[in-house]
Amino acid sequence: MKTSIVGTGYVGLVSGTCFAETGITVTCVDIDLRKIEKLNQGIVPIYEPGLETMIKRNVEKQRLFFSTSLKDSLEGADSVFIAVGTPPDEDGSADLKHVLAVAREVGRHMKQYTVIVTKSTVPIGTAKKVKQAIQDELDARGASIPFDVASNPEFLKEGNAIDDFLKPDRIVIGVESERAQTLMERLYKPFLLNGHPILFMDIPSAEMTKYAANSMLATKISFMNDIANLCQIVGADVNMVRKGIGSDTRIGHKFIYPGVGYGGSCFPKDVKALIKTAEEHGYPLRVLKAVEEVNDAQKSVMVNQIRRVFGHRLEGLCFAVWGLSFKPNTDDMREAPSLVIIRLLREAGAKVKAYDPVAMPEAQHLLGPEVQMAADKEEALIDADALLLVTEWPEFRVLNFKVIEKLMRQKVVFDGRNIYTPEEMRENGFRYFSIGRPDVE
Repeated sequence: MKTSIVGTGYVGLVSGTCFAETGITVTCVDIDLRKIEKLNQGIVPIYEPGLETMIKRNVEKQRLFFSTSLKDSLEGADSVFIAVGTPPDEDGSADLKHVLAVAREVGRHMKQYTVIVTKSTVPIGTAKKVKQAIQDELDARGASIPFDVASNPEFLKEGNAIDDFLKPDRIVIGVESERAQTLMERLYKPFLLNGHPILFMDIPSAEMTKYAANSMLATKISFMNDIANLCQIVGADVNMVRKGIGSDTRIGHKFIYPGVGYGGSCFPKDVKALIKTAEEHGYPLRVLKAVEEVNDAQKSVMVNQIRRVFGHRLEGLCFAVWGLSFKPNTDDMREAPSLVIIRLLREAGAKVKAYDPVAMPEAQHLLGPEVQMAADKEEALIDADALLLVTEWPEFRVLNFKVIEKLMRQKVVFDGRNIYTPEEMRENGFRYFSIGRPDVE
C-alpha cells in the first residue's frame, strides 16, 4: 500500500513514520521547503522520544519519503491523510483554510480512486467541505474520478505518541462507503493484531468523538483543580481526596492530578472549537465554558501564592523556574502555563531564571531575552529567592537539599505539580507551597 501524509507537524510526522514502520510506503508532504530539506538530512523538527530513530530506520529501508510536491506523492497513492494545522480563529473556531487548500490540490491532481482522510482535528461537518472542494476541482477539470472522504481523528499523547499510535486504545474511523471502509481496514490491519479495537462509524460522529474526548479530559483536569483550590481553603489535602475518588472505578485515577492548568496544542484549542460549534448551532455548552474559565484562572494560582508570601511588588527578587514545556517529554510550548506564570512575575518586577531539558530554545523565542535560560537545573537556582516547579520532568523528582540550600538565597519552594511531599520539605527546613495541600511555613 502507498499513502501520502500532508503536513509534517506533530500528528503528520508521527502518523507517517508509524505507518512506514508497518511496511506501508509513505510520503510526508509539506510546503515548508526548509523543513523538508532538514527531514531529508535526518533533522527532526519536533521532540518526541524514539521518533528520530524510527524515521532514520524507515528512510534507510526506503519506506518513508519527504517531499514538497503533493502532486507527485499522489501517484499511485491509495489514501491521502490531511494532517495540517487548524489554528483557532479569534472567535475560537477552527481555521480550515489549510485543510481545504489541501483538498483542492488533491482534486486538481488525483488520477485514480483515493480515500482522502482528515487526520487533523476538525469541526463537525469538515468532511463535507473537503468532499465539495475536491469535487469542485474535479468538475473544473471535467474529470470523473471516484473518491471517498473519511475521518480518522488522532488520540496521541505528546511524549508517548509512538506507543499510542502503534498500540492504540482504539482506532476511530468515520466512513460513508464500504469501499473506503475496506481500504482503511487494510491500512490499519497491522495495528489490530493485538486486539486493539477499530470503531467504524458515520463521519460526523467520528469528528465529534475527537472533540468530546479531549473536552472530557480537560473537564477532569479543571474539576480537580477547582477541588484542589477549595481543599486549600478548607484545610483538606487534595492528594488524599484524589486517592479517595480515584479508587472508584467509575472515575479512575487518570487526569485527576491537580496542577497549574492544562496547555498544549489540543485541549485549549479543541475546547474553544467545540464551544464555538455549539454556539453556531444555538446550544451553549455551559459545563465546557466553566472548564475553560477554571483553566485560565488556574495558570495564575502559583503567582497568587507567591504574592501572598512575598507581597505584590516583586522587584529585587529572583525566581528559578524548573520546567517550561506544557508537559514532560515534549518541547511544545503552546498554551504552556509557564508562559503565563513567567509573564506575571516579570510584570511584577521579578527576575526569572529558567531551565527545561528540551524546550528552552522555543521558550526563549516566546519569552524574549529578559528571561535567562540556565545551562542546567542547578544554575537556575543560583541566588534564587524561590524555586518554582512548573513541569514535572523526571530529573526534577528527587531534590538534593544540601545543594539547593547552598545555591539559593531563601529556602522556599512552590510546587505546581505536587511531586514533593510536605514532610520532606518540613524536615529540611523549607517553606513549601503546593496545589490543594496544607502549606509548610
